[in-house]
Amino acid sequence: MRRSYARLRGGRWDRPRREGHMTAVKHVGIVGAGQMGRGIAEVCARAGLSVTLCDTTEARARAGLAGVADSLLRAEKKGTLTCEERAHALAGITVAADLSRLAGADLVVEAAVEDERAKTELFRRLDEVVAQPDAVLASNTSSIPIARLAAATRRPQSVLGLHFFNPVPVMPLVEVIPSLHTSRATELRVRAFAGEALGKRTIVAQDRAGFVVNSLLVPYLLAAARMVASGTATAEDIDTGMTAGCAHPMGPLRLADLIGLDTVTAIGDALYEEYKEPLYAPPPLLRRMVESGLLGRKSGRGFFNYAA
Repeated sequence: MRRSYARLRGGRWDRPRREGHMTAVKHVGIVGAGQMGRGIAEVCARAGLSVTLCDTTEARARAGLAGVADSLLRAEKKGTLTCEERAHALAGITVAADLSRLAGADLVVEAAVEDERAKTELFRRLDEVVAQPDAVLASNTSSIPIARLAAATRRPQSVLGLHFFNPVPVMPLVEVIPSLHTSRATELRVRAFAGEALGKRTIVAQDRAGFVVNSLLVPYLLAAARMVASGTATAEDIDTGMTAGCAHPMGPLRLADLIGLDTVTAIGDALYEEYKEPLYAPPPLLRRMVESGLLGRKSGRGFFNYAA
């Protein structure tokens, strides 16, 4: 059950509520069939929604669908999903390599590469092709201010951030980030979608780079990378210190590898551009690793080796 909480609006505190005139989200378009996109596709399909998973080529989109199928099969083997539920979820996903296939979507979630220029161009194109008059355009960005993406459209009132966490089927949190132009109706509709349809817990963040979670998390990850670079301790000992000494479920460097060192670097750059605080600046070691293709789990090697 979604929890409500007070929020200041127009000089008074009110509570989010269901609004009967809001149209429920039934068809979700997802742009980007990588790790995050396929995770979002899975949770939407498991919720009984119609999903169109779109990428730059049909081969990439089909690879994303194959990833969803593997994840659903693992869930069935664990007993968290029946065979019938797995088949129904998989049948609810179609793939596409053309953005025009998203024309009828109620909500489109952009889950492309964490690059502001690329995302801005994508929002410009989505504004042209998504035809539903009340359709919402959302970004899964980890750090880019939503107002910059909304400015590329003619419907800034219908644009917001919808930040899922990896792995999407497991992590319960979603950050909802309205910009200064996002309408209250859009915010409530998307919070109902994430909280009620998908069963996620939602928090609302101001439109600032990094939002809530990454503004706290990324400086921690960068500090761990600086410790490795300075020779303070090995990656293994740093992670052991935080898991065995602070009861964290995963050390900062294995977590950075899981997120992707390229993504961690991009988020750090966005935070530093916004705040100009040294703690947000990625250290040279991290940049050299990214430039060398050592991106973490997805490349087989980062601070740790995953080739085996």
